Amino acid sequence: MRQEGRLPVVIVGGLHADARTHVVDRLLKAVPGSIALHHDLATAGEGIVRRLLRDASGVLASGEAPLVNDCACCALREDLVPELERLAGQGMTRLAIVELWDSVEPKAMAEVVAAHSGEDLTLTNVITAVDPALVLPYLSNGDDLAEAGLAAAATDQRTVGDTWARQLEYAPVLALVDSEGADEQDHALLTQLHPTARQVDAASGELAHLAFAGFDVEAAATAQHPACALLPQEADEAGVTTLVWHGTRPFHPERLYQALEDLCCAAARSRGRFWLADRPDTLLAWDAAGGALCVESAGPWLASLPDAAWELVPPVRRAAAALDWHPEHGDRCQHLVFTSPGLDRPGIEQLLDSCLLTDAEYAAGPEGWRHLPAAFDSLLDAA
Repeated sequence: MRQEGRLPVVIVGGLHADARTHVVDRLLKAVPGSIALHHDLATAGEGIVRRLLRDASGVLASGEAPLVNDCACCALREDLVPELERLAGQGMTRLAIVELWDSVEPKAMAEVVAAHSGEDLTLTNVITAVDPALVLPYLSNGDDLAEAGLAAAATDQRTVGDTWARQLEYAPVLALVDSEGADEQDHALLTQLHPTARQVDAASGELAHLAFAGFDVEAAATAQHPACALLPQEADEAGVTTLVWHGTRPFHPERLYQALEDLCCAAARSRGRFWLADRPDTLLAWDAAGGALCVESAGPWLASLPDAAWELVPPVRRAAAALDWHPEHGDRCQHLVFTSPGLDRPGIEQLLDSCLLTDAEYAAGPEGWRHLPAAFDSLLDAA
């Protein structure tokens, strides 16, 4: 229901286009007075983004918006809020359903809507539509979005696998549209990838209730940040395994670099945080899907900051650091999670262990570690 005159806005996204459309159709039928707003980025090659508004009876209006800086996603951002505010101003819409285009990630759009929430709008939830039978094929797809015709801009370098992983893991609600091909392993994989998500059958009445449940955009961003992400726990079900690997010693940069290809291909999905001996102050993020790995700096470890700076650190970050606190290294740690059917747990553990500093290397201390081969410079300093 509308509260204080504000228009509730729910975001529905996901690369599974048929499932996404099905979920939106269910919401339109379940919530009288709801309207779906969709921007089609497939027309970006024509220099425009097409806008479509519909309700349960069919199309209400259509229009188009020009690209912004040759970017379809930028055009979406510029056009989305004015359209939502127009609907809010009319006072006739009970729920605005933002149906994202295939490769648009919900985090960016949720933050756009949340930034304009106030007297007119309120973001009430984010839902990712899922066909369980397609979770693994999409997660394992290392093709660039451009190759699949799904790039949102000329400079879009994302892959199908990593885009799908972020769409799946950001949303607190997963609306399932089961196909005949889905089996027990598909459902186990989905649960292990995002164990805290509320899974709901798209055909159930619960879906409409969850559309109004509420959404905290800051908490959602924190849950995805490498420093304090709520990573999955150990699990083993229906042939799907989640391995949680911890280490307190730093990685030898050269040995880890040489093992990257094997590690990123060892699981359908892996993520976490780690530290390198030659970069002891830098928290590094690990994010892999579809055989493609992204390694990047996520800021400093808290142990590297002066005491006075701790007051500026959010409480949730301090709490996350306390969980991994080491008497010598502070919050510096290796915390990597691998999830996949048919996971070779012993092989991954052995490979990761071999990348840690040996006793002799560790004894050299931080000053000695700084002189180790800077194998990750090409990855971390390219930007």
